[in-house]
Amino acid sequence: MTAGESAGTAMDADLTLLTDMADAARAIALRYFRKEIGLTMKSDASPVTQADREIEDRLRQMLALHAPDDGVFGEEMPPTGLDRPRLWVIDPIDGTGAFATGSPLFGTLFGLLNEGVPAIGAIEASATGERWIGRVGSGAWLNGSPCQTSGQTRLQGASIGSTAIHAYAPEARAAFDRLAARAAITRLGGDCYIYGLVAAGHLDAVIETGLKPYDFVPIVPIIEAAGGVITDWQGAPLTLRSEGHVVAAASAELHEEICALLRAP
Repeated sequence: MTAGESAGTAMDADLTLLTDMADAARAIALRYFRKEIGLTMKSDASPVTQADREIEDRLRQMLALHAPDDGVFGEEMPPTGLDRPRLWVIDPIDGTGAFATGSPLFGTLFGLLNEGVPAIGAIEASATGERWIGRVGSGAWLNGSPCQTSGQTRLQGASIGSTAIHAYAPEARAAFDRLAARAAITRLGGDCYIYGLVAAGHLDAVIETGLKPYDFVPIVPIIEAAGGVITDWQGAPLTLRSEGHVVAAASAELHEEICALLRAP
């Protein structure tokens, strides 16, 4: 077996594991959705449910069995192996507020960093029955079928989205308002689901701030593999060390225009 064949086999195994993890997450999420969710508040005043804990625990068990040499960085449990070449990033319920209030627009996010670079990722939208998977260099898929961004190149005529602009700092809110004034449609709310809409060509851009690495790292391969661009507000690649300012756009041209407006005084 050549080095290239070996690498391809490893990537195929990662995709198989990713799919199995998504199946496991869906089973747990749907067992709790719109039922007794066991909601409590964490020390940082953010909500957490029993589903959050069970999903992350189950995914970590699967990784320990099938990828024991890899590190894991998740929202609900302490990280392990942060210095390892391969690191899995997990958000068991992205959009806990949505999940807790019966909204279907939540998801499980998980993906793999290879030498610090996002390589594969998944958005598992269990309540809607949608699953986005992306692998850089190979493609992006929605429920097994290839998907791609809209290719929209200009903010004028574009649709944009964000989840929680009420929590933006004043400067960030002013920057977002500059974008909204030029866009054709501004959609608020949706957590990770709206990134899936970008990858599927229904929404042209997402702009957010205040995110944690597990909120965006798994999404990077999906947007990129679907033909879009996703970076921080300065146009820098997203990593574990990024500050949580995210722009995902359907094209390089649209991304450049949005970033320029975000940086404007």
